[in-house]
Amino acid sequence: MQDNEMKEKQAEQEAAEAKAAEQETAEAAEAEKAEDAKNAEEAAEPEVDPKDAKIEELQNRLLRLQADFENFRRRTNIEKEQLSTFVTVNVVGKFLKVLDNFERAEASVEKGDNVDAVVDGMKKIRRQFEDAFKDLKVEEIEAQNAKFDPNIHEAVMRGHNPELDDEIVDMVFEKGYKLGDKVIRHSKVRVNTNE
Repeated sequence: MQDNEMKEKQAEQEAAEAKAAEQETAEAAEAEKAEDAKNAEEAAEPEVDPKDAKIEELQNRLLRLQADFENFRRRTNIEKEQLSTFVTVNVVGKFLKVLDNFERAEASVEKGDNVDAVVDGMKKIRRQFEDAFKDLKVEEIEAQNAKFDPNIHEAVMRGHNPELDDEIVDMVFEKGYKLGDKVIRHSKVRVNTNE
C-alpha cells in the first residue's frame, strides 16, 4: 500500500512538474510572440529621417512665431487706442476752459451787459486759445509777406502788386497751423504775380 501511495505521489508530482513545464513553455511562447509583435511594429515604423525631424521642428517654430506676432499686434493695437484716448482727453481738457468762458460771454451778451466788457472777455478767450495752442506746441504758420511755399501754403488766388516780388504771399484768407514739422492746416493765401 505504501508502494501505491508513493507511486501515486510520484505520479502526481510528475504530473505537476509536467504541468509546470507546459505552463513555462506556454509563457515562453507568449513572451516570444509579444517580442515578435514588438519587433514587427518597430520594423513597420520607418526610421525618422533627420530632414523630416528638422522640418517638423521648423514648422513648430513658425507656428509659435505667428502666435507671438498675433499677440504683439493685438497688444500694440490696444496700446495705440489707449494712447489715442489719453491724448484726446488731454487736448479736450485744455479747451474745456475756453468753452466755459465762451458760454459766460454768450450769457453776458444775452443780458445786454456792457459791450466793452464782452469785447474784453473775447480778447481773454482768444488769449486762452493761444495759450492752449502753445501748451500743445501748435504754431501758426507765418504767411503774410512770406515767399510762397506749397508745403505750408495753399494758393487760392493770384494777385498783382508791382511793389512786391513774384511768389510773395500778399493776403492770408485763413491762417495755417503746424505741430512741429507736421502741417495741421495749410494757410490759404493769395500769391503775388507780376507778369
